[in-house]
Amino acid sequence: MFIKRTKSWHLSENEVTPEAVYLDRRRFMTGAGALAGAAALAGTGALQAATERQLKTLPHTKSAFDPGETLTPYDAVTNYNNYYEFGTGKGDPSENAWRLKVSPWTVKVDGMTDKPGDYALEDLIDYSALEERIYRLRCVEAWSMVIPWLGVPLSGVLKKVAPQSGAKYVAFETLADKGQMPGVKSFFNVLDWPYREGLRMDEAMNELTFLAVGLYGKELPNQNGAPIRLVVPWKYGFKSIKSIVRIHFTDKEPKTSWNMSAPSEYGFYSNVNPRVSHPRWSQASERRIGEFGKRKTLMFNGYADQVAHMYDGMDLAKYY
Repeated sequence: MFIKRTKSWHLSENEVTPEAVYLDRRRFMTGAGALAGAAALAGTGALQAATERQLKTLPHTKSAFDPGETLTPYDAVTNYNNYYEFGTGKGDPSENAWRLKVSPWTVKVDGMTDKPGDYALEDLIDYSALEERIYRLRCVEAWSMVIPWLGVPLSGVLKKVAPQSGAKYVAFETLADKGQMPGVKSFFNVLDWPYREGLRMDEAMNELTFLAVGLYGKELPNQNGAPIRLVVPWKYGFKSIKSIVRIHFTDKEPKTSWNMSAPSEYGFYSNVNPRVSHPRWSQASERRIGEFGKRKTLMFNGYADQVAHMYDGMDLAKYY
């Protein structure tokens, strides 16, 4: 008799939103032990797809940004993803993202800036000054990871392109290419492409806000947002926009993709707040990928000391 078993990072269908969950169990059939099983998957087709682009090692320095927690296994980080441009299933990005051509890469900078233009990635990112930051990533679907990102602070990049004093927000857009991204050309589009996100300028300039170009010591795999993505560790994962092609400065709150799609469920701020439930499930607890059981969700994902002051006096149930 054939018994199919799933990896421990696969959540029950009852724990997550139906539209965001299609558990791709085809590649995760062996072993129930998360850490041992993750290493065993290194030779599967999914991981081969993830590494079809040869990922270069990126020299970097260590940083003090480390919660001292067990890292999520590399295989889980690269095979359990939300990246709807490549499909709505957690395994779809690792299966389909090999199509994405990440070099050369250009980022358009426009809006309220003194230095608008189309920037090569190498002109924005100082690859000689990369640092590793280990951040928690908490997804609105009640799962989380701990990932060693490589990159640079967003604040330094924004200073290079000289936002004007009147700019109150910075907006981002993801590539939307039907030729490379099967989810974009799907008849049943989940979102209005391109994917859009944004931050207040003080959030963008906060010391925690990070532009990642790698993880686990190497370049970002395509399905994790290559070649450049945002990481905002105190907000839900969908704020950390992937494969950025545009940075826009504005004095008005920018429209964001999930807020446009379901405004009653996804707010502009999207701070991790265990006291505010999603309309369809609680955010009070989370499942750490690679672990059994659940843990309590921390306010601001555990980064309250660094960011809570930015929201003094705000009703965080109203400005969710």
